[in-house]
Amino acid sequence: MTWSIVTRDPETGYLAIAVATRFFAVGSVVPHIRGRIGAIASQAFSSPLYGTDGLIMLAEGKTPQEVITALTSRDDGHEQRQLHLIDSKGRNAAFTGSKCIDWAGHLVDENVSVAGNMLSGPQVIAETLSTFKKTVGKPLAERLLEAMDAGEYAGGDKRGRQSAALVIYRDQDYSWLNLRVDDHAEPLVELRRLYAVAKERFLPVTETMPTRENPSGMIDRREIDAEIARMEAERSAAGLSSASFATSPKTA
Repeated sequence: MTWSIVTRDPETGYLAIAVATRFFAVGSVVPHIRGRIGAIASQAFSSPLYGTDGLIMLAEGKTPQEVITALTSRDDGHEQRQLHLIDSKGRNAAFTGSKCIDWAGHLVDENVSVAGNMLSGPQVIAETLSTFKKTVGKPLAERLLEAMDAGEYAGGDKRGRQSAALVIYRDQDYSWLNLRVDDHAEPLVELRRLYAVAKERFLPVTETMPTRENPSGMIDRREIDAEIARMEAERSAAGLSSASFATSPKTA
């Protein structure tokens, strides 16, 4: 009842998932990520264990295909499930059970995969993947948003729209960005608006947070305020605000 994109940025190693569906709170169920380990999307008749246990298996050194084999072989309901994943080395794999509701399928490419079920057709994941690949050079969050917009424009979930999520991990055990739209008439439009709001203050503050390498983080508020002011000036010069993102470019 979902389609999603799972990726690893080859230059930074960042891991990310974007997902949308006609179902409540998809961000609470589908995306599972651990920095420096991997990213897993568990969907269709979703099993949260595919995400939690799958990340443990990746951390133990199993390949994505070995993880799929281990998870599905113990699960009598695996033919009703769908998952795709990538590890910290960029190795990826996907599985679509034979009992997933049409249209259902997946595409696996270098450092990225797209999978979906109960879609209007295969063009949904094809356009999602194509758009993501065409936007190399843009910030990862924007590439994912544009890719999901393209999938929605191509037909999306055949039942309609309700929720969406965007999750990005850098190299820490906590997320750099974790946005959820749990119940909305236009979840991808709202997700884009939330991303614009996050850029105003939230993302600059995340740059100051403690890390494994720097457990103290940045504690000088003057530097934080200066970075926020710089970003606000850039947006003002460009004529941008959170309201600028209230409509998806694909549906404008």
